[in-house]
Amino acid sequence: MSAQARKTVTRDIGIRYPGLEPPKEVCNDDKCPWHGSVRVRGLILTGVVSKARMIRTVTIEREYLRYNRKFKRYERRRSKIHAHNPPCVNAKPGDLVVIGETRPLAKSVSFVVLGVIKRGGGQGG
Repeated sequence: MSAQARKTVTRDIGIRYPGLEPPKEVCNDDKCPWHGSVRVRGLILTGVVSKARMIRTVTIEREYLRYNRKFKRYERRRSKIHAHNPPCVNAKPGDLVVIGETRPLAKSVSFVVLGVIKRGGGQGG
């Protein structure tokens, strides 16, 4: 696919998720799964954007429960994942997003934001 055709065509990335639709905007980012050459394979996760201070990169925070056998209770834990944020998606802090696993895009980035499920407030940094 030529670079000119890639700019106007939104690819079908083959992922069906409730609330996930292709973005209406068009971007020329090569690392965008919708308009670039990055393929999504592996894990599909949801999380809340906690930081968006890096250029085209966001930090996703996921909360989960882990069972503690000694005290017979669950404890809350968090994990942080760095993900590429294409300009056509443009996720902001506080947004609930869907991310998909890709090849390594940078030293600590192996996920890409596929879409925003719910726009949140302007919390976080």
